[in-house]
Amino acid sequence: MINETSVQDFRAEVLRYYQDFGRHDLPWRAGPFNPYAIMVSEIMLQQTQVSRVIPKYREFLERFPDVQSLAAAPLGDVLRAWSGLGYNRRAKYLHQAAQQIANDYSGEFPRTVPELVKLSGIGMNTAGAIMAYAFNQPVSFIETNIRTVFIHHFFHDETGIPDKEILGLVKQTFDSKNPREWYWALMDYGSSLKQNIGNLNRQSRTYAKQSKFAGSRRQIRGQVLKLLGEQPQTQIKLGKQIQDERLDSVITELLKENLINRRGRTLSL
Repeated sequence: MINETSVQDFRAEVLRYYQDFGRHDLPWRAGPFNPYAIMVSEIMLQQTQVSRVIPKYREFLERFPDVQSLAAAPLGDVLRAWSGLGYNRRAKYLHQAAQQIANDYSGEFPRTVPELVKLSGIGMNTAGAIMAYAFNQPVSFIETNIRTVFIHHFFHDETGIPDKEILGLVKQTFDSKNPREWYWALMDYGSSLKQNIGNLNRQSRTYAKQSKFAGSRRQIRGQVLKLLGEQPQTQIKLGKQIQDERLDSVITELLKENLINRRGRTLSL
């Protein structure tokens, strides 16, 4: 626990940074705050830089402007629209979540955390973010930038810091009157700290080093989906373009995940 003076000093520093340097022009911060659009942005922003997300976010919403249009679309079309963002399972989860909302909630977006976490690909933190950003509700959650801020201010050289302790400070310093803007401020301040100080998340108990993309199975998966998004083709033809001994096992993996289909010898999205 920290005293009230420390809370006020901390809040003042975060809000001062946000007022002077905040990213006020991000498209998902422009009202009205459509929960569907917020969900799209939150899933896109998982493990992907903001600069890469902005154009894809706009393109995606132009192609699928609401839950109903996304739910009705073939998965192949969704994967094509997602191409370039990586971690393509996210596109499948987003598609499934839209179908759940359309079918189980008659197209009405869920407005509670217990309902949101029932959706495909939505965990507690993403549900909390949707509640705060879409509905301006006082729900506490943690993500990498928020974690960075609290480690920097309250944990210094400690390691193995559990999220439970950080979450306690999130709740203690929370702005329940305007949680949406407070989280924006934390996010922007945390992003700046990561750029200027480094990745303080390494001090967290939840930290797991991200594997390199170049030469990884993730890269091969992305190449397969990109090529099949352009046109269906045989596994032999794919092999001529992706010369990697792991290709066959990657294709098997993608087939099991229903991210691609096989008809005879031809593979497609």
